[in-house]
Amino acid sequence: MVAAPGDEGRPSGPPLVGVLALQGASALHLEALRALGAEAVEVRTPEELAGVDALVLPGGESTTISMMLERNELFEPLAERLAAGMPAFGTCAGMILLADGVLDGRSDQRSFAAIDVDVRRNAFGRQVDSFEADLDVEGLEGGPFPAVFIRAPVIERAGEGVEVLAEVDDRPVLCRQGPVMVAAFHPELSDDLRLHRAFLERVSSPRPAGAVAAPTD
Repeated sequence: MVAAPGDEGRPSGPPLVGVLALQGASALHLEALRALGAEAVEVRTPEELAGVDALVLPGGESTTISMMLERNELFEPLAERLAAGMPAFGTCAGMILLADGVLDGRSDQRSFAAIDVDVRRNAFGRQVDSFEADLDVEGLEGGPFPAVFIRAPVIERAGEGVEVLAEVDDRPVLCRQGPVMVAAFHPELSDDLRLHRAFLERVSSPRPAGAVAAPTD
């Protein structure tokens, strides 16, 4: 794993996972990660970003988050970390931010092109069109995953190197490419932690014997 700048002095061990906390629903992601035994922290500054091994980009309003990334001088440092291979999990708005292309985005909205997909915002309709669906997820044991879609985007194009893990009406809603996973829905709104666990399994940072680890459930 590529070390984060300024991370040389931190002991190795259970991964330190950041959750971008500029706008949107970060608290439930933190709870899910901690329930799985990960160390999880909010990220709002370049200094906080530099200390984490991986990052969750939660749902919210993608244009607002994009502007706040610029305002907090986080966009370029995050782009560098993603280009260096930092694992990331983007949900709903987070998926839009990680996408290669946003087909109906504003001219001043930037995305990180961390995964080779093109997305369309609010493709499933407005807030009143929110719905739940049981998804058959490729490679996920334990039966269908209960997914909550709220003003959800959809993936209109997935590149050849992208794994399509789940679909709704033949349209991809869960994809992965290398260390980056994106979901059009909100896995943190379910009590099912399997997708957060699957993400953590791709983040490793072994600690030496005797180091203090985060508690497990």
